[in-house]
Amino acid sequence: MPRVLIIDDDRNLRFALRRILDANSYNIDEAGTGEEGLALVQSQSYDVILLDLRMPGMSGIEVLEKLRAVDPRTPVVMMTAFGTTDTAIQAIKMGAFDFVLKPFEIDEIQRVVARAVESYRLMTRRVEVAEDETPATDADADTLIGRSRPMQEVYKQIGRVAQTDASVLITGPSGSGKELVARAIYQHSKRAGRPFLAVNCAAIPEGLLESELFGHERGAFTSADHRRLGKFERADKGTLFLDEIGDMSPMTQAKILRVLQEGVIERVGGAETIEVDVRVIAATHRDLPRMAQEGTFREDLYYRLNTFTINLPPLAERPEDIPLLVRYFIDRACRHDGRPGVHVLPETMDKLMAHQWRGNVRELENVINRALIVTTGNALLPESIVLSDAGSLAARAVLPAGDEQLLDLLFERLVARYSRNPDDPILSVLEREMLARAMKHENGNQVQAARLLGISRQTLRNRLADEESTLPDEGM
Repeated sequence: MPRVLIIDDDRNLRFALRRILDANSYNIDEAGTGEEGLALVQSQSYDVILLDLRMPGMSGIEVLEKLRAVDPRTPVVMMTAFGTTDTAIQAIKMGAFDFVLKPFEIDEIQRVVARAVESYRLMTRRVEVAEDETPATDADADTLIGRSRPMQEVYKQIGRVAQTDASVLITGPSGSGKELVARAIYQHSKRAGRPFLAVNCAAIPEGLLESELFGHERGAFTSADHRRLGKFERADKGTLFLDEIGDMSPMTQAKILRVLQEGVIERVGGAETIEVDVRVIAATHRDLPRMAQEGTFREDLYYRLNTFTINLPPLAERPEDIPLLVRYFIDRACRHDGRPGVHVLPETMDKLMAHQWRGNVRELENVINRALIVTTGNALLPESIVLSDAGSLAARAVLPAGDEQLLDLLFERLVARYSRNPDDPILSVLEREMLARAMKHENGNQVQAARLLGISRQTLRNRLADEESTLPDEGM
């Protein structure tokens, strides 16, 4: 349960906040003065601190400065009356996470605290790499799972880029773990002790995204009743993760480009140029090179983001990692629920291995969690696994008769080849054949061949590197 510290000299307000937040399952401590609050912070950590701006004795600004010295990553939400918003904004510049105006609405304070708790989780929950084939579950860490060659390349790339200040573009399908990679880069970077903020560009309406990123001045639009600092200012000296950047409008893209080129921003409705020092990590499931060619994504921004690219492969391209992921998700869920371990029957694993996992790692995790809910014994049964038809190899539409005849002929030829060389599995033969023919069909263009096959360019390169020749076998 997230830990919340309320520092306010108003006992009634502390009581009200406790009632509001208790309903949301927070562990809450209280302090009536800044000195009491600092003493609590010295003895334990908190996911978020609610701090009154005006208190007798040590002021909220003084307390904030000392809190930042203890741990600059802990989100501090300032609470202030209407007449002191300028001071609250100054507190934001000093590193406060946000501020709320008194009197505040219940849903407003709940939203702010929830965002702060999530921000703290992103900064402090460790991202580790599984060291062996049976990764241990650490309650205080998330783990990048995978011993396959594509995942080994991902780990190497994280290590290469983490200590630099280069912009990073993380590509890959939804549910493949792009946020984990971004957090791993941040945690191994020189900015690890500074803020890490995340913005999902696809989840925020376009009219609000610009304000969320760059802030706004009072009166910039109808509901702008006070100045607000955006994520770039709040992440100064730290890292900003822009998830699903491919969903960003051309106007906002232009402003992002300016930040990357010049290190300056302007708030919405303002004319002041503000310098910021922010490392940008972006992620997308979209094909940005094609979007750049089509004019739906700025080509200059793509090349600026593309300083270093990490491509996360879909789960279907690394099936050897599925047993590791299954074991990890089961162990983590059992540990969280305090239940005995659950083992996976061979036939259950066969069912999981036969699925295409269009939702990738996220879909696998959800399937395992649902299966554990209905599992009463110590074995995970096949009937407990509920799979989406969209991702099942056995649930495809019936092919036209002509296509089925072609597939029958192809399979017979593959079986004939297998009978001559049983050490060469049929799938391996078929894969080499398809790679070769795709390259031939696209005249050697790897980007087009990868798109034709439905795999990433890096995966295509890795597969081609494993083959002695890309020429089609005339015996086929």
